[in-house]
This record gives sequence, C-alpha cells and structure tokens, in this order.
Amino acid sequence: MTTDGRHAPARRRLPSFRARPWAVILAGGEGFRLRPLTRSISGDDRPKQFCAVVGSETLLSDTRRRAALIAPANRTLVVVTKRHECFYRPLLADMREPGVVVQPENRGTAPAVLYALFRIAKSAPHDLVAFLPSDHFVSNDQAFMAHVNRAFEGCRRQADLVTLLGITADCAELGYGWIEPGRPVAGFHFADFRRVRQFWEKPTMAQAEEFRTQGWFWNSFVMVSRASTILELIKQAVPSVYEAFAAVRPTLGTLGETEAMCLATLPYCPYGMSTGTIWVIRIA
Repeated sequence: MTTDGRHAPARRRLPSFRARPWAVILAGGEGFRLRPLTRSISGDDRPKQFCAVVGSETLLSDTRRRAALIAPANRTLVVVTKRHECFYRPLLADMREPGVVVQPENRGTAPAVLYALFRIAKSAPHDLVAFLPSDHFVSNDQAFMAHVNRAFEGCRRQADLVTLLGITADCAELGYGWIEPGRPVAGFHFADFRRVRQFWEKPTMAQAEEFRTQGWFWNSFVMVSRASTILELIKQAVPSVYEAFAAVRPTLGTLGETEAMCLATLPYCPYGMSTGTIWVIRIA
C-alpha cells in the first residue's frame, strides 16, 4: 500500500548476493536554524555539520564514523556544497576524490540524494544505499547502525522496499518531522517494520502532543533502499527534479561532470519523497 492509499505494485525480488551496501552522507545543508549556536562555538558562519556541537569531533566526522560501520570507504559518498569548501576540505582530506560529491549550490535534499544515486546507479543500480544526514548526534553508534543493518536486510529480501528509520518520541517536539505508522509489513519476521500512513512537518504543540500520545515517530531522515528503487520513487514523486539531471547523467565520472552540474537548472526541493511505497522501522 502506498502512502496515498493505492495498492503497491507487485514486489520484486532480486538476487541478494549482488546487493552491496553503500553509505551516502548528506552534508550540503546551510544549518540556518542553529547558526547562533554554531557561531558561538566556532566563531564563524559554518553550518552545524562542520561544527563540534557535542564533544570534540564535528557532526560530520561523527557521521563518517557511523557510516564506516556499514560500508567500506570505497562505497561511501559525502555530498557537500561548493561554497562550504573551506569547512569540508580539511575534514574530508583522507577521502578519495570520487567519494566527495560536490554540488555547485545547495538545492535541497532531493537533488542531493539524486546526484549521489545517479553516481551509484551508473555502475551498481541494485546495490543497497543508506542515506545519513550529517547533523545528527547519536549517543550509541553501534545500536543505531544495527537498525540500519536491519533495514538493509529487509531491502535484500524485498526489492521495492524503501525504509525510513523512525524514532520513538519522548516529548512533543515541534521542530521535527513526524511519521504516522500503519500496519506491520506483511511477510516480515521483524515486528517493527511498519507501513507509513502519512508524514507531518512542524506541527503545533497540540498536534505534536497528540502525535506522541498516538505513538507517531520522529522522522530521522535516515533512509535505506536499493539505488534503483529510490530512483524510481523520486522519478514518480518529483519528476521535475529527476528530469533536470538529464544532461548531467551522461557526464558522470568524466571531466565534463562538474561543468554539466554547474549548467544544470535544478529546482529547489527540500524533501520530495513523501509519496510512493515507504516503510518505517521503529527505533526505541
């Protein structure tokens, strides 16, 4: 069942032995909401992912450490924005050049996701991909990434599965996105795989308290699926963004890629994957 109530297409099953895990770290955001805090910590206007908000390491460095638990360095991409180069270059100096995906400008989450997906799909369309925002603080990396590995396992078993990690809410948080969970996913022995009924962004206090009482989840924005499955989902949900990459795709991996990206007219799309077949896995 899709989030708009339609029946999902027949489930595809692909050979699991070919599905290798990738990690894509999304680090191109501006971090405007926390700018007063990050300015007081760093003394400049760097986005929060390049700042040591908690502890001595930057949030991006913390995210890279978590990503290493699920994917090797040669299957890890970090999506950044060119104007932040002075901040990300020292943090990514040890990465191979193809692993750093540089956007000419920040056009929102969906274009960043697509850029990384097209890179992966060019050689490995059926591989598994976990998208990790770079501005999270996680107190227990091993426990958190165990949930990502569970999502990988689900996607190995069911090719059209897109899994979004939901966090059990302990307060009526107004600044987070919320997920209304539906029925358990049929055929899974994991009881915490649930269908998604709907998403809700930035609720009122009364709404957030109602969501918490009803057992809705915070949206972690950590998403796991096969590269080809998410590409098809984005193509259906935000075709204008998908089609904007038409001139870029033939240049991927060539000397013309940077120029093609600079010339491409990408619409701004903060988060375009709220339709299609998406499941949620609960994080207690």
